Amino acid sequence: MFQRAIQSLPLSVRLTFSALKHPNYRLWFYGQLVSLVGTWMQNTAQGYLVFQLTQSPAYLGYVGFASGLPSWLFTLFGGVIADRMPRRMLLLMTQTTMMILAFVLAGLFFAGVVQPWHIIVLAFLLGIANAFDAPARQALVVELVEDRADMTNAIALNSTMFNLATVVGPAVAGFAYALFGAGWCFTVNGLSFIAVIVALLLMKLKPFEAIDRATSAMHQMKEGFIYVAKNRTIALLIINLGVVTLLSLGMVNLLPDWAVKIMHGDATTNGFMIAARGAGAMAGALTVAAVGHRRIKGRLWAYGSLALATLMILFALTNWLPLTLVVLVGLGLGFMLVGNTSNVMVMSAIRDDLRGRVMSIYSLIFFGAMPIASLLTGLMAARYGEVLTVAGSGAILLGFSILVYARTPQVRKMF
Repeated sequence: MFQRAIQSLPLSVRLTFSALKHPNYRLWFYGQLVSLVGTWMQNTAQGYLVFQLTQSPAYLGYVGFASGLPSWLFTLFGGVIADRMPRRMLLLMTQTTMMILAFVLAGLFFAGVVQPWHIIVLAFLLGIANAFDAPARQALVVELVEDRADMTNAIALNSTMFNLATVVGPAVAGFAYALFGAGWCFTVNGLSFIAVIVALLLMKLKPFEAIDRATSAMHQMKEGFIYVAKNRTIALLIINLGVVTLLSLGMVNLLPDWAVKIMHGDATTNGFMIAARGAGAMAGALTVAAVGHRRIKGRLWAYGSLALATLMILFALTNWLPLTLVVLVGLGLGFMLVGNTSNVMVMSAIRDDLRGRVMSIYSLIFFGAMPIASLLTGLMAARYGEVLTVAGSGAILLGFSILVYARTPQVRKMF
Protein backbone atom coordinates (compact mmCIF):
# COMPACT_ATOMS: atom_id res chain seq x y z
CA MET A 1 0.00 0.00 0.00
CA PHE A 2 2.75 2.44 0.95
CA GLN A 3 4.68 1.60 -2.23
CA ARG A 4 1.60 2.28 -4.40
CA ALA A 5 1.05 5.60 -2.65
CA ILE A 6 4.67 6.61 -3.30
CA GLN A 7 4.47 5.60 -6.97
CA SER A 8 1.39 7.80 -7.46
CA LEU A 9 3.33 10.92 -6.44
CA PRO A 10 5.12 13.20 -8.94
CA LEU A 11 8.69 12.19 -9.77
CA SER A 12 10.25 15.16 -7.93
CA VAL A 13 8.40 14.24 -4.74
CA ARG A 14 9.34 10.54 -5.10
CA LEU A 15 13.00 11.49 -5.39
CA THR A 16 12.77 13.74 -2.34
CA PHE A 17 11.35 10.92 -0.18
CA SER A 18 12.81 7.87 -1.97
CA ALA A 19 14.37 6.37 1.17
CA LEU A 20 10.92 5.93 2.71
CA LYS A 21 10.20 3.04 0.37
CA HIS A 22 12.53 0.91 2.52
CA PRO A 23 10.53 -0.63 5.43
CA ASN A 24 13.34 -0.51 7.99
CA TYR A 25 14.11 3.12 7.24
CA ARG A 26 10.39 3.96 7.37
CA LEU A 27 10.16 2.48 10.89
CA TRP A 28 13.23 4.46 11.94
CA PHE A 29 11.97 7.71 10.42
CA TYR A 30 8.58 7.75 12.13
CA GLY A 31 9.77 6.33 15.46
CA GLN A 32 12.68 8.74 15.70
CA LEU A 33 10.49 11.66 14.63
CA VAL A 34 8.14 11.11 17.57
CA SER A 35 11.08 10.79 19.94
CA LEU A 36 12.78 13.94 18.64
CA VAL A 37 9.63 16.02 19.08
CA GLY A 38 9.73 15.04 22.74
CA THR A 39 13.46 15.79 22.94
CA TRP A 40 12.96 19.30 21.59
CA MET A 41 10.07 19.88 23.98
CA GLN A 42 12.46 19.04 26.81
CA ASN A 43 15.34 21.11 25.41
CA THR A 44 13.12 24.17 25.03
CA ALA A 45 11.51 23.82 28.45
CA GLN A 46 14.83 23.05 30.13
CA GLY A 47 16.53 26.14 28.69
CA TYR A 48 13.75 28.44 29.81
CA LEU A 49 13.58 26.77 33.24
CA VAL A 50 17.32 27.29 33.74
CA PHE A 51 16.97 30.96 32.84
CA GLN A 52 14.01 31.34 35.21
CA LEU A 53 15.98 29.74 38.04
CA THR A 54 19.21 31.69 37.50
CA GLN A 55 18.45 34.76 35.31
CA SER A 56 21.93 34.15 33.88
CA PRO A 57 22.98 33.75 30.22
CA ALA A 58 26.26 32.30 31.52
CA TYR A 59 24.32 29.47 33.21
CA LEU A 60 22.70 28.60 29.89
CA GLY A 61 26.25 28.18 28.62
CA TYR A 62 27.16 25.94 31.58
CA VAL A 63 24.26 23.59 30.82
CA GLY A 64 25.19 23.46 27.14
CA PHE A 65 28.81 22.79 28.07
CA ALA A 66 27.84 19.99 30.46
CA SER A 67 25.68 18.28 27.82
CA GLY A 68 28.40 18.48 25.18
CA LEU A 69 31.51 17.72 27.23
CA PRO A 70 30.98 13.91 27.05
CA SER A 71 31.34 14.19 23.28
CA TRP A 72 35.04 14.90 23.80
CA LEU A 73 35.40 12.12 26.35
CA PHE A 74 33.45 9.23 24.84
CA THR A 75 32.45 9.75 21.18
CA LEU A 76 35.57 8.19 19.64
CA PHE A 77 35.18 5.12 21.83
CA GLY A 78 31.49 5.11 20.88
CA GLY A 79 32.52 4.91 17.23
CA VAL A 80 34.65 1.83 17.89
CA ILE A 81 31.75 0.21 19.77
CA ALA A 82 29.44 1.02 16.83
CA ASP A 83 31.76 -1.00 14.56
CA ARG A 84 32.14 -3.88 17.04
CA MET A 85 28.54 -4.62 18.13
CA PRO A 86 25.12 -4.52 16.44
CA ARG A 87 24.17 -0.86 16.13
CA ARG A 88 20.50 -1.61 16.84
CA MET A 89 21.44 -3.12 20.22
CA LEU A 90 23.63 -0.14 21.07
CA LEU A 91 20.82 2.27 20.16
CA LEU A 92 18.32 0.35 22.28
CA MET A 93 20.65 0.81 25.24
CA THR A 94 21.24 4.54 24.66
CA GLN A 95 17.60 5.38 23.92
CA THR A 96 16.42 3.57 27.06
CA THR A 97 18.98 5.49 29.13
CA MET A 98 17.74 8.80 27.69
CA MET A 99 14.15 7.87 28.53
CA ILE A 100 15.07 7.18 32.17
CA LEU A 101 16.92 10.52 32.47
CA ALA A 102 13.88 12.40 31.15
CA PHE A 103 11.65 10.78 33.76
CA VAL A 104 14.17 11.61 36.52
CA LEU A 105 14.10 15.30 35.55
CA ALA A 106 10.30 15.26 35.44
CA GLY A 107 10.22 13.64 38.90
CA LEU A 108 12.54 16.30 40.35
CA PHE A 109 10.33 19.05 38.94
CA PHE A 110 7.05 17.58 40.18
CA ALA A 111 8.62 17.02 43.61
CA GLY A 112 9.42 20.74 43.72
CA VAL A 113 13.11 20.17 44.41
CA VAL A 114 14.72 20.77 41.01
CA GLN A 115 17.85 22.96 41.17
CA PRO A 116 20.20 24.25 38.45
CA TRP A 117 22.90 21.76 39.49
CA HIS A 118 20.42 18.88 38.99
CA ILE A 119 19.91 20.01 35.40
CA ILE A 120 23.67 20.26 34.81
CA VAL A 121 24.29 16.73 36.15
CA LEU A 122 21.44 15.24 34.12
CA ALA A 123 22.64 17.13 31.02
CA PHE A 124 26.09 15.59 31.50
CA LEU A 125 24.63 12.08 31.83
CA LEU A 126 22.48 12.65 28.76
CA GLY A 127 25.61 13.77 26.93
CA ILE A 128 27.29 10.45 27.75
CA ALA A 129 24.36 8.56 26.23
CA ASN A 130 24.49 10.81 23.17
CA ALA A 131 28.22 10.20 22.74
CA PHE A 132 27.53 6.50 22.16
CA ASP A 133 24.23 7.09 20.37
CA ALA A 134 25.43 9.52 17.68
CA PRO A 135 28.02 7.34 15.85
CA ALA A 136 25.70 4.32 15.94
CA ARG A 137 22.75 6.38 14.72
CA GLN A 138 24.71 7.85 11.81
CA ALA A 139 26.26 4.52 10.80
CA LEU A 140 22.93 2.63 11.06
CA VAL A 141 21.55 4.45 8.00
CA VAL A 142 23.49 2.15 5.64
CA GLU A 143 21.77 -0.89 7.18
CA LEU A 144 18.29 0.60 6.76
CA VAL A 145 18.29 1.12 2.98
CA GLU A 146 18.79 -1.89 0.71
CA ASP A 147 19.61 0.27 -2.32
CA ARG A 148 22.84 2.24 -1.79
CA ALA A 149 21.59 4.81 -4.32
CA ASP A 150 19.07 5.95 -1.69
CA MET A 151 21.68 6.47 1.04
CA THR A 152 22.15 10.18 0.31
CA ASN A 153 18.40 10.68 0.45
CA ALA A 154 18.17 8.75 3.74
CA ILE A 155 20.88 10.92 5.30
CA ALA A 156 19.09 14.07 4.16
CA LEU A 157 15.73 12.80 5.42
CA ASN A 158 17.33 12.09 8.80
CA SER A 159 18.05 15.80 9.06
CA THR A 160 14.56 16.63 7.76
CA MET A 161 13.12 14.50 10.54
CA PHE A 162 15.36 16.17 13.11
CA ASN A 163 14.41 19.64 11.98
CA LEU A 164 10.72 18.91 11.66
CA ALA A 165 10.97 18.06 15.35
CA THR A 166 12.68 21.40 16.02
CA VAL A 167 9.64 23.12 14.53
CA VAL A 168 6.94 21.12 16.31
CA GLY A 169 8.71 20.44 19.63
CA PRO A 170 9.60 24.02 20.65
CA ALA A 171 6.26 25.45 19.50
CA VAL A 172 4.32 22.84 21.51
CA ALA A 173 6.71 23.27 24.45
CA GLY A 174 6.13 27.03 24.51
CA PHE A 175 2.40 26.57 24.98
CA ALA A 176 2.73 23.52 27.26
CA TYR A 177 5.22 25.34 29.49
CA ALA A 178 2.90 28.33 29.83
CA LEU A 179 -0.19 26.19 30.51
CA PHE A 180 1.12 23.18 32.46
CA GLY A 181 4.73 23.85 33.44
CA ALA A 182 8.09 22.33 32.50
CA GLY A 183 7.42 18.98 34.19
CA TRP A 184 4.92 17.85 31.58
CA CYS A 185 7.36 18.69 28.78
CA PHE A 186 9.91 16.39 30.43
CA THR A 187 7.28 13.67 30.92
CA VAL A 188 6.17 13.76 27.29
CA ASN A 189 9.81 13.45 26.24
CA GLY A 190 10.23 10.34 28.37
CA LEU A 191 7.13 8.74 26.84
CA SER A 192 8.22 9.65 23.31
CA PHE A 193 11.24 7.33 23.50
CA ILE A 194 8.85 4.36 23.45
CA ALA A 195 8.20 5.07 19.75
CA VAL A 196 11.81 4.75 18.63
CA ILE A 197 12.47 1.75 20.92
CA VAL A 198 9.49 -0.11 19.40
CA ALA A 199 10.65 0.86 15.88
CA LEU A 200 14.12 -0.57 16.54
CA LEU A 201 12.64 -3.82 17.85
CA LEU A 202 10.41 -4.24 14.77
CA MET A 203 13.21 -3.84 12.21
CA LYS A 204 14.32 -6.86 10.16
CA LEU A 205 18.04 -6.30 9.65
CA LYS A 206 20.72 -8.42 8.03
CA PRO A 207 23.23 -10.06 10.41
CA PHE A 208 25.72 -7.49 11.63
CA GLU A 209 29.30 -7.89 10.38
CA ALA A 210 31.56 -6.70 13.18
CA ILE A 211 35.19 -5.71 12.72
CA ASP A 212 37.96 -7.91 14.12
CA ARG A 213 37.78 -7.71 17.92
CA ALA A 214 41.26 -9.17 18.30
CA THR A 215 42.69 -5.75 17.52
CA SER A 216 42.61 -3.32 20.44
CA ALA A 217 40.04 -0.53 20.57
CA MET A 218 42.82 2.08 20.67
CA HIS A 219 44.40 0.68 17.49
CA GLN A 220 41.03 0.69 15.72
CA MET A 221 40.42 4.24 16.87
CA LYS A 222 43.82 5.22 15.46
CA GLU A 223 42.89 3.63 12.12
CA GLY A 224 39.94 6.00 11.86
CA PHE A 225 42.14 9.05 12.51
CA ILE A 226 44.74 7.94 9.96
CA TYR A 227 42.03 7.41 7.34
CA VAL A 228 40.59 10.90 7.89
CA ALA A 229 44.04 12.53 7.94
CA LYS A 230 44.97 10.95 4.60
CA ASN A 231 41.68 11.93 2.95
CA ARG A 232 42.03 15.70 2.54
CA THR A 233 38.44 16.21 1.38
CA ILE A 234 36.93 14.42 4.40
CA ALA A 235 39.30 16.28 6.74
CA LEU A 236 38.34 19.63 5.19
CA LEU A 237 34.62 18.94 5.46
CA ILE A 238 34.90 17.92 9.12
CA ILE A 239 37.12 20.87 10.12
CA ASN A 240 34.88 23.34 8.30
CA LEU A 241 31.82 21.96 10.07
CA GLY A 242 33.59 22.32 13.42
CA VAL A 243 34.39 25.99 12.82
CA VAL A 244 30.86 26.76 11.58
CA THR A 245 29.38 24.99 14.60
CA LEU A 246 31.71 26.76 17.03
CA LEU A 247 30.84 30.22 15.69
CA SER A 248 27.13 29.82 14.94
CA LEU A 249 25.45 27.36 17.29
CA GLY A 250 26.33 29.09 20.55
CA MET A 251 23.66 31.70 19.83
CA VAL A 252 20.98 28.98 19.98
CA ASN A 253 21.60 28.62 23.72
CA LEU A 254 21.09 32.38 24.07
CA LEU A 255 17.56 32.30 22.66
CA PRO A 256 15.78 32.08 26.06
CA ASP A 257 17.82 35.07 27.22
CA TRP A 258 17.26 36.85 23.88
CA ALA A 259 13.50 36.25 24.05
CA VAL A 260 13.28 38.01 27.43
CA LYS A 261 15.92 40.76 27.27
CA ILE A 262 15.98 41.71 23.60
CA MET A 263 12.47 40.75 22.44
CA HIS A 264 10.78 41.49 25.82
CA GLY A 265 8.84 38.22 25.53
CA ASP A 266 8.30 35.01 27.50
CA ALA A 267 8.40 31.21 27.15
CA THR A 268 6.03 31.32 24.18
CA THR A 269 8.31 33.82 22.40
CA ASN A 270 11.25 31.51 23.07
CA GLY A 271 9.34 28.56 21.63
CA PHE A 272 8.43 30.47 18.46
CA MET A 273 12.03 31.59 17.96
CA ILE A 274 13.40 28.06 18.27
CA ALA A 275 10.60 26.78 16.03
CA ALA A 276 11.38 29.42 13.38
CA ARG A 277 14.98 28.31 13.25
CA GLY A 278 13.80 24.72 13.04
CA ALA A 279 11.46 25.55 10.14
CA GLY A 280 14.38 26.96 8.18
CA ALA A 281 16.52 23.96 9.02
CA MET A 282 13.76 21.62 7.83
CA ALA A 283 13.55 23.57 4.55
CA GLY A 284 17.32 23.22 4.17
CA ALA A 285 17.19 19.48 4.87
CA LEU A 286 14.40 18.98 2.32
CA THR A 287 16.41 20.96 -0.22
CA VAL A 288 19.37 18.60 0.20
CA ALA A 289 17.04 15.58 0.04
CA ALA A 290 15.51 16.85 -3.21
CA VAL A 291 18.86 17.44 -4.93
CA GLY A 292 20.64 14.38 -3.52
CA HIS A 293 20.88 12.87 -7.00
CA ARG A 294 22.36 16.07 -8.50
CA ARG A 295 25.94 17.32 -8.39
CA ILE A 296 25.30 20.64 -6.64
CA LYS A 297 25.85 19.67 -3.01
CA GLY A 298 29.30 21.27 -2.98
CA ARG A 299 27.86 24.61 -4.04
CA LEU A 300 25.08 24.43 -1.45
CA TRP A 301 27.75 23.70 1.17
CA ALA A 302 29.73 26.83 0.25
CA TYR A 303 26.75 29.17 -0.18
CA GLY A 304 25.23 28.00 3.11
CA SER A 305 28.24 29.17 5.12
CA LEU A 306 28.18 32.63 3.53
CA ALA A 307 24.43 33.01 4.08
CA LEU A 308 24.65 31.80 7.68
CA ALA A 309 27.31 34.34 8.63
CA THR A 310 25.50 37.24 6.96
CA LEU A 311 22.19 36.39 8.64
CA MET A 312 23.86 36.16 12.07
CA ILE A 313 24.91 39.80 11.73
CA LEU A 314 21.40 40.78 10.60
CA PHE A 315 19.88 38.87 13.54
CA ALA A 316 22.02 40.87 15.96
CA LEU A 317 20.81 44.15 14.45
CA THR A 318 17.04 43.61 14.73
CA ASN A 319 14.68 43.46 17.71
CA TRP A 320 11.37 43.39 15.79
CA LEU A 321 9.87 39.93 16.34
CA PRO A 322 8.43 39.29 12.83
CA LEU A 323 11.77 40.13 11.17
CA THR A 324 13.66 38.18 13.84
CA LEU A 325 11.58 35.08 13.09
CA VAL A 326 12.22 35.44 9.34
CA VAL A 327 15.96 35.78 9.95
CA LEU A 328 15.90 32.73 12.22
CA VAL A 329 14.28 30.75 9.41
CA GLY A 330 17.18 31.80 7.19
CA LEU A 331 19.72 30.90 9.88
CA GLY A 332 18.25 27.43 10.20
CA LEU A 333 18.29 26.94 6.45
CA GLY A 334 21.88 28.17 6.12
CA PHE A 335 23.21 25.91 8.87
CA MET A 336 21.41 22.90 7.47
CA LEU A 337 22.83 23.47 4.01
CA VAL A 338 26.29 23.32 5.59
CA GLY A 339 25.60 20.52 8.07
CA ASN A 340 23.54 18.27 5.83
CA THR A 341 25.75 18.51 2.78
CA SER A 342 28.81 17.91 4.99
CA ASN A 343 27.18 14.76 6.37
CA VAL A 344 26.16 13.51 2.94
CA MET A 345 29.55 14.18 1.38
CA VAL A 346 31.48 12.54 4.22
CA MET A 347 29.19 9.49 4.32
CA SER A 348 29.50 9.10 0.55
CA ALA A 349 33.29 9.09 0.68
CA ILE A 350 34.10 6.60 3.47
CA ARG A 351 34.56 2.82 3.53
CA ASP A 352 31.88 0.69 5.19
CA ASP A 353 34.28 -1.02 7.61
CA LEU A 354 35.40 2.40 8.93
CA ARG A 355 31.99 4.04 8.92
CA GLY A 356 31.40 3.99 12.68
CA ARG A 357 34.89 5.29 13.49
CA VAL A 358 34.93 8.06 10.89
CA MET A 359 31.44 9.16 11.89
CA SER A 360 32.59 9.20 15.51
CA ILE A 361 35.28 11.73 14.52
CA TYR A 362 32.63 13.67 12.61
CA SER A 363 30.34 13.55 15.66
CA LEU A 364 33.20 14.49 17.99
CA ILE A 365 33.95 17.66 16.02
CA PHE A 366 30.28 18.53 15.52
CA PHE A 367 28.94 17.73 18.99
CA GLY A 368 32.24 18.58 20.68
CA ALA A 369 32.19 22.11 19.26
CA MET A 370 28.72 22.67 20.73
CA PRO A 371 29.70 22.78 24.43
CA ILE A 372 32.63 25.07 23.71
CA ALA A 373 30.36 27.32 21.65
CA SER A 374 27.75 27.31 24.43
CA LEU A 375 30.27 28.13 27.14
CA LEU A 376 32.08 30.86 25.20
CA THR A 377 28.89 32.47 23.94
CA GLY A 378 27.29 32.46 27.38
CA LEU A 379 30.37 33.99 29.04
CA MET A 380 30.83 36.59 26.29
CA ALA A 381 27.15 37.54 26.41
CA ALA A 382 27.36 38.00 30.19
CA ARG A 383 30.39 40.28 29.78
CA TYR A 384 29.87 42.12 26.48
CA GLY A 385 26.14 41.72 25.85
CA GLU A 386 24.12 39.43 23.63
CA VAL A 387 24.05 41.69 20.57
CA LEU A 388 27.80 42.26 20.36
CA THR A 389 28.49 38.57 20.95
CA VAL A 390 26.28 37.39 18.07
CA ALA A 391 27.38 40.16 15.69
CA GLY A 392 31.06 39.50 16.41
CA SER A 393 30.68 35.74 15.89
CA GLY A 394 28.89 36.37 12.61
CA ALA A 395 31.62 38.70 11.39
CA ILE A 396 34.39 36.17 12.17
CA LEU A 397 32.41 33.40 10.48
CA LEU A 398 31.85 35.56 7.40
CA GLY A 399 35.60 36.12 7.04
CA PHE A 400 36.30 32.40 7.47
CA SER A 401 33.57 31.42 4.96
CA ILE A 402 34.92 33.79 2.32
CA LEU A 403 38.39 32.26 2.77
CA VAL A 404 37.05 28.69 2.46
CA TYR A 405 35.01 29.62 -0.61
CA ALA A 406 38.07 31.10 -2.30
CA ARG A 407 40.36 28.16 -1.46
CA THR A 408 38.10 25.14 -2.18
CA PRO A 409 36.73 25.27 -5.74
CA GLN A 410 37.45 21.53 -6.05
CA VAL A 411 34.86 20.64 -3.39
CA ARG A 412 32.17 22.62 -5.20
CA LYS A 413 32.92 20.65 -8.37
CA MET A 414 33.39 17.22 -6.75
CA PHE A 415 29.92 16.73 -5.24
